[in-house]
Amino acid sequence: MLPLIARRLVQLPFIVLAVYTITFVLAWLIPGNPLENPEGRRPAPEIIAAMEQQYNLSDPVDFYFSYLGNATGISWLIGDAAYPFDLGPSLQQRDWTVNEILMDGIPVSLVLGFSAILIATVVGLGAGVIGGLRANSIADVSTQSIALIGISLPSFVTGAALLIVFAAWLKWFPVGGWGSPSDLVLPAITLSLPFAAYISRLVRFGMLEQMATDHARTARAKGLSERRVAMRHALKNAFLPVLSYLGPATAIALTGSFVVEKVFAVPGIGQHFVDGVLAKDLTLIMGVVLVYSTLLVLFNLVVDVMYRWVDPRIELT
Repeated sequence: MLPLIARRLVQLPFIVLAVYTITFVLAWLIPGNPLENPEGRRPAPEIIAAMEQQYNLSDPVDFYFSYLGNATGISWLIGDAAYPFDLGPSLQQRDWTVNEILMDGIPVSLVLGFSAILIATVVGLGAGVIGGLRANSIADVSTQSIALIGISLPSFVTGAALLIVFAAWLKWFPVGGWGSPSDLVLPAITLSLPFAAYISRLVRFGMLEQMATDHARTARAKGLSERRVAMRHALKNAFLPVLSYLGPATAIALTGSFVVEKVFAVPGIGQHFVDGVLAKDLTLIMGVVLVYSTLLVLFNLVVDVMYRWVDPRIELT
């Protein structure tokens, strides 16, 4: 186990560096100038030139290495930065640094993402077990039909539908905003639907396969009920594909919730990231990508460790 963790931690900076490089190239090629505000007064050309020199925007190579040094703490170690892991100032939100934006938005996105994954896991497991134990029944057909709808419909459609029904018509929940537990319900459900649908299908197929194995038949021959066979023998093995899926799913829920955040006016980091891309806010784009790519690699590592813990027979490379 320890060699696996050490090997993955060694690989982490190289993976993040590759993501950083690809994102930098794409972000630099976005047309526009982040220092100009088309909706307000435009700075004079000499002011723009001075700001480009200040933020290393005149040369992509200088920006690439200077930003990477500040963000990783290397510049701080050699005495060229005031503090480590400096993600720089936002080029559009002039009174905010990227660190401040992330500290303000990441907790919101974390709460929304983890809530969605929790709902998806509970709902998906329940629907998958029902489908696996009662294949082709009305309950099975119903849950799988709902799962198909959950996978097929994009988040902005389900989010808008939930807003119309439960916020506008029934007035059970607020239309948007953040600050109370009721504000979390509709966005979390909207974000959880695709993940719940996929988990239910994984569990259903796993249960069908495990309930037909030799050890399940042996357990029945010993007098165990169908329910105990399912819970004690089949579900554990059927959950392994779900466990491997939860790592990237959690990362996607945390980093890919910008559509849901826009629909429900949730002040998470996804909303800031979209605004940063539209405004070519290079420091904000690169800061968000660095933080989220690191989280993605760490989540996958945690899942691999849990995978090995659930079934010690599995050899991970």
